[in-house]
Amino acid sequence: MMNQTPSPAPDQFSADDIAGLFLDAARDGQTDLVAAFLEAGINPDTCNDRGHSALILAAYNSHAETVACLIKGGATVDLRDGKGATALAGVAFKGDVEVARQLVAAGAAIDAPNHVGRTPLMFATMFNRAPMAAFLLECGADPDYRDGEGDSPRLLAARNGLAALTTLMPAARS
Repeated sequence: MMNQTPSPAPDQFSADDIAGLFLDAARDGQTDLVAAFLEAGINPDTCNDRGHSALILAAYNSHAETVACLIKGGATVDLRDGKGATALAGVAFKGDVEVARQLVAAGAAIDAPNHVGRTPLMFATMFNRAPMAAFLLECGADPDYRDGEGDSPRLLAARNGLAALTTLMPAARS
């Protein structure tokens, strides 16, 4: 008779399995499950292989209640993904002002650039998210911050004929 290694019981999960379940819950807005993971001691800054943290996933998918839970649970608000983007950059791209307010209230950096120098205001401008751009400008975002290609939100708005966005921007600083 051969010795066989017993199979793990179905209720035994690897650390990677647990991390995946936590990140899936955050992405899907399952706040009760996210809270249970946090109460059990999971690191709130757990990330997937692309560097997306639970907070980035919840914010990007507009799950305000889950975002609040993660912030309360100690998630780092300006943690960066593999491309250097923060949760606020993803929210700016999507245009969810409610979630952006939560992130800013928790201390998110308004002008945090990604690896190519694009800020949340640049994403809001590139995708014509006027309410988001207005919010970020109210919070002090710099319309003249230049990315690695030399573009700024002001230049992007002018080049793309986004007069409504351009009028939201304060006069250029000297």
